[in-house]
Amino acid sequence: MPQYKQFPLPDTAEGLTEADILTWHVKPGDTVTVNQIIVEIETAKAAVELPCPWAGVVTELLAEPGQTVEVGVPIITIDTDPGGAAAPAAPAPVAAEANGTSSGKIGEEMPGGRIATLVGYGPKSGAAKRRARKDAAPAAPAAVVAPPAPVVAPPAPVVVAAPVQAPGGYVPLAKPPVRKLAKDLGVDLHALTGSGPGGVITREDVETAVSAPVATPVVSSVDNGTRERRVPIKGVRKATAQAMVDSAFTAPHVTEFLTVDVTPMMELRARLKNAPEFRGVKLTPLAFCAKAVILAARRTPDVNATWDSAANEIVYKDYVHLGIAAATPRGLVVPKVRDADRMSLKELAVALDELATVARDGKTSPADMMNGTITITNVGVFGVDTGTPILNPGESAILALGAIRDMPWVVDGEIKVRKICQLALSFDHRVVDGQQGSQFLADVGALLAEPGIAITY
Repeated sequence: MPQYKQFPLPDTAEGLTEADILTWHVKPGDTVTVNQIIVEIETAKAAVELPCPWAGVVTELLAEPGQTVEVGVPIITIDTDPGGAAAPAAPAPVAAEANGTSSGKIGEEMPGGRIATLVGYGPKSGAAKRRARKDAAPAAPAAVVAPPAPVVAPPAPVVVAAPVQAPGGYVPLAKPPVRKLAKDLGVDLHALTGSGPGGVITREDVETAVSAPVATPVVSSVDNGTRERRVPIKGVRKATAQAMVDSAFTAPHVTEFLTVDVTPMMELRARLKNAPEFRGVKLTPLAFCAKAVILAARRTPDVNATWDSAANEIVYKDYVHLGIAAATPRGLVVPKVRDADRMSLKELAVALDELATVARDGKTSPADMMNGTITITNVGVFGVDTGTPILNPGESAILALGAIRDMPWVVDGEIKVRKICQLALSFDHRVVDGQQGSQFLADVGALLAEPGIAITY
């Protein structure tokens, strides 16, 4: 016989509570196999494809594309035994005479006070019995209830309209002919101030009100609603917004800035791009910045630590999972380069290029965006000089890399055109003191200004 199973939305291993349905790859009536991709969902940070846990036939899709579904809620029904025979109909139950019951028509009251239903019997027609309280008085003997008299609907009440009272009970003073004139001309006497003795409204007052020009309110011919659009806050945008609020109002942020002459770094980059070892490698300023951050973190490990409020501890980490903020069509994501401190410059450059490609395609897995230790945001790719970045939750430092521009710079007492870049470091002041944050930022700047000093680290 058919066996129907419902597949609930699973937790995709990052502890999220909901996801959005992006695309269904199956429809009712389709035959599916185990581990066949049936739906693509968007979690708070990535698009994830879900495989089918059973083989069978799809009977119903329980969620529409674009719908937000909580973890554990069924999203699809599958018949895992579509070729099975239907179960035989169960015989109607027969009540035994010994129990004081017998078959009857549906809805009729049977002996014993029960009402016949489609299957078996419903509850007795009498009121349910309740256990008497210990301190309650003994119940009086039940009275014989006479058959209820037919209910006659009471006549509908006659509603008499109350006279309309003037605001505050005020009644304007005017003679009957003036009242009639005001009524004929459509003038509200309550809006007039009488000029007669004792404030009496006169005929002249009414005629003046009629001849007075009426101010016409100016109504805009433009409907702002037609020039606005509303987008639901969900998926990546919802998760990013919540993370930024949590970080901004949890960790006390401090931001420091440094302007650096990165001409030597750009010259080294040009030489390495022609070297056989780096041929075909996309060697960007971000790769040099990532290497500088890793080296500088060795001297200032506090920027790579975490504040653990629950345990009342600071957790120092002897590894670097470097986060790289990436703009994608779905919003901001921060995938991680695992164990970046163990990579060479070439390996970092390759990893960063692969990471950016996967992020732009929206295929970054949730696992690749968890448990970072420090982050770089490259605002320079947008032509921005600097900013005040917000910490990624759970981390203690984030560095913003600004645009590299040709600018005048003093070199050995002379003004020359150099490659100039601005750096901005935000850090959690609970973990990182001002001296430590300044030292780290200065080290990063020194490594970018003169890469050769890396051999001294």
